[in-house]
Amino acid sequence: MAKLPFFLILISVPLIISHKGCYGKQPPQTPPPPPTTAALFVFGDSIFDPGNNNYINTTTLDQANFLPYGESYFAHPTGRFSDGRLISDFIAEHAKLPLIPPYLQPRNYQYVQNYHGVNFASAGAGALSQTFEGLVIDLKRQLKYFKKEIGELRQKIGHDEAAKISSSAVYLLSIGSNDYMSPFLLNSTTLLASYPHSKYVHMVLGNLSTVVKAIHRRGGRKFVFLNLGELGCLPGMRILKPETDGGGCLEEASNLAKLHNKALNDLLPKMEKQLHGFKYFLYDFRSNLAKKITQPLKYGFKEGEAACCGTGRFNAVFSCGGKRVVKEFQVCENPSEYVFWDSYHLTERVNKQMADQMWNAASTERNSLKKLFLCF
Repeated sequence: MAKLPFFLILISVPLIISHKGCYGKQPPQTPPPPPTTAALFVFGDSIFDPGNNNYINTTTLDQANFLPYGESYFAHPTGRFSDGRLISDFIAEHAKLPLIPPYLQPRNYQYVQNYHGVNFASAGAGALSQTFEGLVIDLKRQLKYFKKEIGELRQKIGHDEAAKISSSAVYLLSIGSNDYMSPFLLNSTTLLASYPHSKYVHMVLGNLSTVVKAIHRRGGRKFVFLNLGELGCLPGMRILKPETDGGGCLEEASNLAKLHNKALNDLLPKMEKQLHGFKYFLYDFRSNLAKKITQPLKYGFKEGEAACCGTGRFNAVFSCGGKRVVKEFQVCENPSEYVFWDSYHLTERVNKQMADQMWNAASTERNSLKKLFLCF
């Protein structure tokens, strides 16, 4: 048998190796570059809901998927209870993230290579399951969705990579307002009257604490909380107080929020001591909103009490869009001049001011919002 020339033998070797690389064990692929900022998971109520309630069986009282909602930025309704973006949207922008999608919005899981997080918030939701029960995604249900999300991530990218996402992510939470307002709005204070106010607050924060601890067990370490505003001073709560009684804020609702905020201030340092690696940033939503309500001109607004969209006294009847019980409504010409967009929610301009303040705060504590995102 004739011998092959030496140069042909040399050529055949790499061909054989190349063939094995295609059909045998694949060479390791270069992993995608790590994200430059942490993912964002959002929990809460209408302050943060980007449209989850578009996908559940509920009433238009808990939906904002119709005009004029969204008119100032999106030029169409998205389900956000504002004329434009929310605080959570602006925080994502500061962190160089895209808009975080609603959990219930159909998504393509090809994006997991560059994962940015999910928003579970639901308008009307409370920490208590009894709050608008059956019409919203309460906090515990949001936790179940989070567990499912992490489970699906593990299947897509593996346990270790999913763990990296959950441990480096920032968890943004705002909950409780509806637990305290719903008894007044439904004219049914039976549940509220069944407990001392301090006990009722303990129940709300107990459920919040349970959810935070469950997120911590699944790797969550970095949390951002908003305390509650002066609930009785929201336009939709003001009109519950008879005008003949002097108008003004509904003090009982505001007092519940104050009790909640004090208890939250006490709870978070305890959790920091109890939970390994737990870090938090607490934004004083209450005082910053109160300043805008009482001193609107100082912050660039013309109106601090009445809503831009609605009808009646303070434009506070919850009729914005004409899709609810009351159909009559009017919209101000320039929402950026108003603190309140509708009966209970803020204009995009206020949301931006608050998010900017949160991001740029020179925190005297160990943790700042910016640091939580940028430090892995």
